[in-house]
Amino acid sequence: MFSSIGYIICIPFAWLVRLFYTLTGSYGLAIILFTLVVKLIMLPFQVKSKKSMMRMNRMNGKIQEIQKKYANNQAKMGEEMQKLYAEEGVSPMSGCLWSFLPLPILLALYSIMRQPITHLMMISKDTAAGLVEKAAAAGVDITNIATVKDGVTQFTAYGQINLVKAITSQAPEVVDGLDKWIHLDFSFIGLDLAATPTSVFGSFSFSWAVIGLILIPILAGGFQLLMSIYTMRTQPQQGANGASMKGMMYMMPLMSVYIAFIMPAALGIYWIAQSVFSLIQEVIMTKFFNKKLEEEENARYEARQADRQRRQEEAKRLQEEQKKQAAQKQTLKQKQKAAQAAKAAKAAKAGRSTTEAGRVGDRPYARGRSYKADRYDD
Repeated sequence: MFSSIGYIICIPFAWLVRLFYTLTGSYGLAIILFTLVVKLIMLPFQVKSKKSMMRMNRMNGKIQEIQKKYANNQAKMGEEMQKLYAEEGVSPMSGCLWSFLPLPILLALYSIMRQPITHLMMISKDTAAGLVEKAAAAGVDITNIATVKDGVTQFTAYGQINLVKAITSQAPEVVDGLDKWIHLDFSFIGLDLAATPTSVFGSFSFSWAVIGLILIPILAGGFQLLMSIYTMRTQPQQGANGASMKGMMYMMPLMSVYIAFIMPAALGIYWIAQSVFSLIQEVIMTKFFNKKLEEEENARYEARQADRQRRQEEAKRLQEEQKKQAAQKQTLKQKQKAAQAAKAAKAAKAGRSTTEAGRVGDRPYARGRSYKADRYDD
């Protein structure tokens, strides 16, 4: 089941390698162009991942503050971290998935390189076994190609590569009429990309064919180390994560060197191209997103300042309105007091509306309007 799934995964990659080999006639260039196209296809996802990782890096200060503040309250720490991620629009897991994608691509490409007949040319296993029999009948030594036991043909680890080389160089007539067959030329800049670098140690010589094969794994590890150093400098890690990342920075290139030594040199070419393209991509994206994130931060700062200014102006306006309302209330009270005073004065005036000549006690008109006290005096 898993072999069938792996074969299905290989189909689109094999189609790309065949296309580029047909266009260029070079196995090495086909691998490099394949790497470039895969990088371009994955670019939109890696851009999103890179942006998220750079935002996370810029949040390190805030994250450390939260971790320090709530060191004794894990629940509250998690709540505050989630709140911070939501405010910044960052998902801590957004960059994880795409970091694992190169591995299945590498495994698929290795299957294509190791089994060029069934996985690159897409020739059936039965037909491939028949080619072994025809090659043997044509005088080809199949010792390092396949073993036949009880009528069943079993390819050795790199038997299909060896069969392609043998048919191409010794018995091309074996594949006459086979439409899917491709006469692969594994040479690239004077190197045999089908050979494993460890195979040259037994017959070492100071020739480019030997030195070049040894240099491929070293360059693969060197470029990956350079890529790791650049990434660490642009995205520094703190604490335990930093120590872990530094360990991985040296471990992964060393593993790449080892694997590239024991596998076909074509895989090392892929690794070199992958690291070079990734380094160029990282440099460009880091510069672009540094500028973009700074612009976003400046925009957020200006928005916060504008909001703060707006709130200050709103508070000032509200304060002025409150003062006006207080002044209006004070004026209204004064008017009410004045009205009451005027009413009282009017009432008092009404009580004194006649002359004192007519008043008797509290009765203002008791003596009449024409009363005159000395009217009858001599």
